Amino acid sequence: MQQAFIYDAIRTPRGKAKADGGLHDLSPFDLLKSLYDAIAVRNGLDPRLVGEVVLGCVTQQGEQAGNIAKTSSLYAGWPSHISGLTVTRFCSSGLDAVNIAALKVMAGQESAALAGGVEMMSRVPMLSDQAAIFMDPDVATAARILLMGSGADLIASLYGLSREAVDGVALLSQQRAAKARDAGYFSSIIPIDNPIKERRVMHDECIRPQTTMASLAKMPPSFAAIGEAGADAVQLKGYPSLKAISHVHTAGNSPAMADAAALVLIGNEALEGNLDRRPRAVIRAMVNACDDPLLVLSGCVVATSKLLKSQGLSVDDVDLFEIHEAFAATVIKLQRDLSIPLEKLNVNGGVIAMGHPLGATGAIMLGTLLDELERRNQTLGVVATSGAAGSGTALLIERV
Repeated sequence: MQQAFIYDAIRTPRGKAKADGGLHDLSPFDLLKSLYDAIAVRNGLDPRLVGEVVLGCVTQQGEQAGNIAKTSSLYAGWPSHISGLTVTRFCSSGLDAVNIAALKVMAGQESAALAGGVEMMSRVPMLSDQAAIFMDPDVATAARILLMGSGADLIASLYGLSREAVDGVALLSQQRAAKARDAGYFSSIIPIDNPIKERRVMHDECIRPQTTMASLAKMPPSFAAIGEAGADAVQLKGYPSLKAISHVHTAGNSPAMADAAALVLIGNEALEGNLDRRPRAVIRAMVNACDDPLLVLSGCVVATSKLLKSQGLSVDDVDLFEIHEAFAATVIKLQRDLSIPLEKLNVNGGVIAMGHPLGATGAIMLGTLLDELERRNQTLGVVATSGAAGSGTALLIERV
């Protein structure tokens, strides 16, 4: 089996998922075209060498429907022979897209592939596809699937987490993200021009450097009403040792919705001879895992554990972990279950601060991890994401 190398990983800034956001006026096709153009120029890549595009996109509705992986490459003017596959594994979609493309290269099916994701949440809102698993109470109850915030509050309840504890996670994410942004650590960002607003978007827009514990404490719980409507009863039935659900998650300690896209160039060893750069990393291992769907968001924890065990690695063997901040309680669960020290975990902040463009997030996190490994001259990194229904995906990379 061939090795799969990461030659490049780029992304747009994350725009606020609002009408006044810097990317709102651009279609997902426009956003991706900027990245297709950039990845070709940066690497001296002849698009004719690419055989496949795999993109994550969660809400495949409206502008994001119709296999955007295939149609976006055509929109960008790339050759028609390139296949396209759009995937969804909830919020793990972007990382799963990378893994699928890597597997195609490893199997010898492709010598070069693009992977990544896109989500324009200001234009195609979350749940606008009206998925029965979230919108039909009978279906959701039978499948034991709840909305993400309810799962976060259940994790907080099981671990006895206080409001102060989860707010502390959010504050650290904001502080680290603001520091990294100001220091120019996010080198994978490709600036995006918005001609409608006559603005060049160069940085993630969701970061709130003015955040304090006092400002976080003023925010009301976001998911108490959902709990009262029936989610609490479902969770307490599943976990009878609990007497009540603690509704500690707010807009301040939850991921911010965002607009963004990302692309990763993956290829075999021979591809180097056709590019202007050497590979940046090699993919060592990947896994998928699932936890109890009532927990919703714990998949990144079980996936990370499974990945480490499959490779005979300990936390000490890994230099950096880039783990999905799927609400603050998930981060604390990860730390407690796997004993990952803070100095290795999300060192430049996470999606609570920078935003969560669903289908693009996993690929964005991969680029963030690779940038930081290079900056620190370190070697091994793990990126892991959580999706709904307890699903999780993890990837191990090694710099070369």
